[in-house]
Amino acid sequence: MNRYLVCALIAAASLWAQTPVSVEQWGRYEIVLAAPVTGNPYLGPGLRADFTFEHRTVTVDGFYDGDGTWRVRFMPDTVGEWSYVTRSEIPALNGKTGQFRCVKPAAGNHGPVAVSHVYHFAYADGTAYYPIGTTAYAWIHQGDVLENITLATLKAAPFNKIRMCIFPKNYDYNKNEPQYYPFVRDAAGNNDFTRFNPEFFAHLEKRIDDLSALGIEADLILFHPYDRWGYSKMPPEADDRYLRYVVARLSSHRNVWWSMANEYDLVKTKTMADWDRFFRIVQESDPYSHLRSIHNSGPMYDHSKAWVTHVSVQSSDFDKAADWLSQYKKPVIYDEMKYEGNIPKRWGNISAQEMVRRFWLATVSGAYAGHGETYLDPTDVLWWSKGGVLKGESPARIAFLRRVLEDAPGGLNPTPDRYYPNAGVEGAYYLYYFDVNGPAEYELKLPPGGRYRAEIIDPWGMTVTPVDGAFEDKAKIKLPGKAGMALRLRRIQ
Repeated sequence: MNRYLVCALIAAASLWAQTPVSVEQWGRYEIVLAAPVTGNPYLGPGLRADFTFEHRTVTVDGFYDGDGTWRVRFMPDTVGEWSYVTRSEIPALNGKTGQFRCVKPAAGNHGPVAVSHVYHFAYADGTAYYPIGTTAYAWIHQGDVLENITLATLKAAPFNKIRMCIFPKNYDYNKNEPQYYPFVRDAAGNNDFTRFNPEFFAHLEKRIDDLSALGIEADLILFHPYDRWGYSKMPPEADDRYLRYVVARLSSHRNVWWSMANEYDLVKTKTMADWDRFFRIVQESDPYSHLRSIHNSGPMYDHSKAWVTHVSVQSSDFDKAADWLSQYKKPVIYDEMKYEGNIPKRWGNISAQEMVRRFWLATVSGAYAGHGETYLDPTDVLWWSKGGVLKGESPARIAFLRRVLEDAPGGLNPTPDRYYPNAGVEGAYYLYYFDVNGPAEYELKLPPGGRYRAEIIDPWGMTVTPVDGAFEDKAKIKLPGKAGMALRLRRIQ
C-alpha cells in the first residue's frame, strides 16, 4: 500500500479517536496528524491550521511531537461552530478539514488573563483578577514525588500565579540534574539545538495543566542566566526556533504568561536587540496575545515598548510605583522584592513580617506583589527554587490580603493623598497602610458629598475591626497608634 495512503488512514483514525466533537470556550482543541519523516522535521516544512468562526479566521502554528506525529492546538474564544483547514508543504498534512462546536465554559474556567482598566487585570469573561504570585523557579525539574508535593502545597496556598523557568536552573541550593532535557543530547551531554525533546515538553504541559486545575497562572520564564547546560548561550537561530516551538506548543493553555527572562541583564550573551526580537517573535507567534513581560536584576528594560503588557520588576522601592504607573500606563508587579527566609544572602533573609509589609506597601501604591521563600533545608529543598512545602508565616497573611483585595469594588489606584500610602476606587473605597510610624489619629481627606464607614485592619493579626460612626470630608479618626496597621473606608451614601 502507498505509504502516503497509510499515513492518511492513520491520520483519519487518529482524528476520529482523539479529536473531541466539542470543546469548551477557552479550552483546548487539538488536531493530531501523522506524516512520514524525512530529515530533521524541526527544520523542514511546518504545519499550520486556519480556524474559522463566521467571518473571522485565526491562524495557528502546529508542531512536530516525535514518532511521526504532528499536532495543532487551538483555544477557541467564541461559542459556536468552528471549522478548520490545515496548510503544509508536506502532502500528508495539507488540506485536512474538520469542524467542532465550542460550548460554554465549565465552572472555574474564566479564560486567559489580560490587562484591564489600564493598571489592572481581568479574565476574558470580565472577572477581576488580582495577581498574588509566588516564585518556584525550578519546581518542574525535581521529579514527580517532589512536584506532587509542590502541587499539594499550592492547592492550600493563596497564590494564583507562579513564576517558573522552562529551562532547568543551576544555582546555590539547586545543583541537581533535571529528569528531562529540552533538547536531544548525546552520551556526552552535548545538545542538539535543532532537535527538541517531546518528552520534556509533554511533562511541562502536564504541570501547566496541573496549575490550571488549581486556578494558578503559569508565568513562564523563557530565558535565565543560571545555566550549565548551554541554554543561555544558544545561537540566535536556535533561540528563535525555541521561542516559536514553545509558543506553538503552549499558547493554547489559557493560564500561560510569557516572561522573556529572569534577570535579563545578567544573560550576558544577549543584547537589547535580542530581547526586542524575542518579544516580537512571541507577540507575532501567539494568536491569543498572552501577557508578556521581562524581569530585571539591575537596569530595567524599557517597558514603554508596545510588546510589553505589564511591568515586572525586581525592587522594593515602592515610592517608584506611582511614577512607573504614570510613565508606562501599564500594570506594575513587584515580582521579586527579596524572599522570606534565613539563607546567608542579602536577598533571601527578610522576615515574614517584612514580606507582609512589602505586600501591603505594593498594594497601597497601586501595584501588585510577589512572594518567595528561602528557608534553609537539610536536603536543599527551598521553595523559591525547588518547591516542596512552605515553612514561613507570610502565606496566611498574604491570603488575608487577597481576601481584602477581592472584597474591593475594583482595582486600587493611588489616590492624591500621599501623606500615608493609600489607594482606592475614587469616591467609593480607600485603603490606607500606616507603615513604620502608625499614628494615633489621622485627619481624613475624603471627597465632598459622601459618607464612609471605617474599619481598622491588622494585616499581621488578620483582623478587621469596625469603627463606630460615619466619616466625611476632613473628619478625624482614631487609630491604634502602632506600626503596620491599615484603614479601610467604604462609601455608604
